[in-house]
Amino acid sequence: MKLKYFSHSAFQITTDDGKVILIDPFLDDNPTSPVKSDDVTADYIIITHAHGDHVGDAFKIAGKSDCLIIANNEIANYAAGKGCKAHNMHIGGGYNFDFGRVKLTIAHHGSITPEGDYGGEPAGVVLSIDGKNIYHAGDTGLFLDMKLIGELNKIDYMLCPIGDNFTMGIDDAVKAVEFVNPKTVIPMHYNTWEIIAADPLEFKEKVEAIGKICRVLEYGEEIEL
Repeated sequence: MKLKYFSHSAFQITTDDGKVILIDPFLDDNPTSPVKSDDVTADYIIITHAHGDHVGDAFKIAGKSDCLIIANNEIANYAAGKGCKAHNMHIGGGYNFDFGRVKLTIAHHGSITPEGDYGGEPAGVVLSIDGKNIYHAGDTGLFLDMKLIGELNKIDYMLCPIGDNFTMGIDDAVKAVEFVNPKTVIPMHYNTWEIIAADPLEFKEKVEAIGKICRVLEYGEEIEL
């Protein structure tokens, strides 16, 4: 299985059998993304919440790829209204797809569509694929129940926001890593704009100081999990 980081909160997972899953594919209007929506296809797209920098180009990509959008009930209905195929879920629920299992977790943030409609509750997501558990925390502040997410799901890779202002900053994110106790953490949601400027190497140093592994990915970098 492979994981590629496009920047911001956008990732691509490619399973051992070639299924492609995108998470929060904000590409075209993302000043740090090395690719645009025309450059990617997908079998599935997971959306954590309805803000424009997370819904991003999901509907463009779904339209050309005929892929399935996975999201909370409100966003899934919103996607269906755009002519996309969608699978409705909600916080605490999980579902087994042909690539693996998806479970939505709480995330402390907001969620409103670019048109100003309510987007349901924001979410994090735990993906269990090819024997690995990946936790994409979504946009969130620090919360104590991250301990339960870690205990119940035995996280191999945590994708963690560090950019502050809209989400956790570095110090809170380090505490989140302590709570979740993943094998490896990868920072996200930083340096897209000045307002969320953060040094991922500072985060890495602080994570390593508590005995955890941090891997900072370059924009467009792909790694094997």
